[in-house]
Amino acid sequence: MKILVVDDDYDILQLVTIHLNREGHEVLQAENGQQALKLLEEAEVSLAIVDVMMPGMDGYTLTKVLTKELDIPVILLTAKGQLTDKELGFRSGTEDYIVKPFEPKELLFRVAVVLRRFGRVMESIIQVGNVKINRNDYEVIINDKTILFPLKEFELLVMLATRANKVTPRALLIEQAWGVEEQGYEMTLNTHMNRIRERLKKYQASIEIQTIRGIGYKLEESQ
Repeated sequence: MKILVVDDDYDILQLVTIHLNREGHEVLQAENGQQALKLLEEAEVSLAIVDVMMPGMDGYTLTKVLTKELDIPVILLTAKGQLTDKELGFRSGTEDYIVKPFEPKELLFRVAVVLRRFGRVMESIIQVGNVKINRNDYEVIINDKTILFPLKEFELLVMLATRANKVTPRALLIEQAWGVEEQGYEMTLNTHMNRIRERLKKYQASIEIQTIRGIGYKLEESQ
């Protein structure tokens, strides 16, 4: 996904960018609202992360433009944590609101949720090797044979396929599939992954799921 990050604080801008890059996202950086809108004249993004307190156009004003005129979902990032400030943020159209200082992991969770909510995190048809996944019909097609996966297994396979050849953290898979944090769901995830592997093997898929110990999983074509 391509994500726009707008913040006049260089350190925050770099911190957010580094963590988004690690999750496989492409990041466009802007130091203020005017620069952000200029970038958007030539680029399309799936999400914007916007600081509230910026010189010139503040984050609330930029959020109104992004959400109402450009149909881009926004997460506001700010040091202002009062209820009235949050109300202003949500009234301007933001999807979420994160108060500084924040944990990068929390930001990544919220990014994943907003992208999922807007349906932009995955394409309708995903092709990896001889496996074609149709998100609209919940179908997995292997060697021209249509297989119906149980819903959770389908969702997990889709998440891995959209990040083929990249490591997907366990925490992100659990958060997106079950809407909870990782603790307590490790065994559940392991069980679902084993079942997916069995189905892929049974139908002679040319892809396999690798376990990256201590981190997560990676889907790639079989050697």
